[in-house]
Amino acid sequence: MNMPHLIATFGYVGHLRPASGTWGSAAAIPAAWALHLAGGFPLLALATILALALGWWATTEWTRGKTDHDPSEVVIDEVVGQWIALFPVSAGAWHVGAGFTALWPGILGAFLLFRLFDVWKPGPVGWADRQPNAAGVMLDDVVAGLFAAIGVALAAAISHGMLM
Repeated sequence: MNMPHLIATFGYVGHLRPASGTWGSAAAIPAAWALHLAGGFPLLALATILALALGWWATTEWTRGKTDHDPSEVVIDEVVGQWIALFPVSAGAWHVGAGFTALWPGILGAFLLFRLFDVWKPGPVGWADRQPNAAGVMLDDVVAGLFAAIGVALAAAISHGMLM
């Protein structure tokens, strides 16, 4: 078993076609749900940090000697970004003692916003994507996840009448 390949492709999810990045984001959601069930928001946050570190290493190893530093099968970056996008959902559910899936509009919003920012690559997302090697692979999704998380938090605040 090639551990960098297993991690970089999030258990081979990255080999699904078409749109491997979307498959990686979709696979991240039930994994986030499982992490939330097992330990709430703190476990999801810790797992995200661990996945970022392992993903950076795995991407570096998997792409070593290759001309393409961001091959389409590498989706651990989408997993990290999607988990960041889900932070407001997990934190909110954990804070009020609600089930993760009870906040399904936030889950859907996190998915759609993350995919939008990951594909569109506005401003800082595009800058991060242009960084060399594993930095560009991982960091653009971190920034896209942060943008999506802000969007989810703002939508939740509006929806719950906190910004009106």
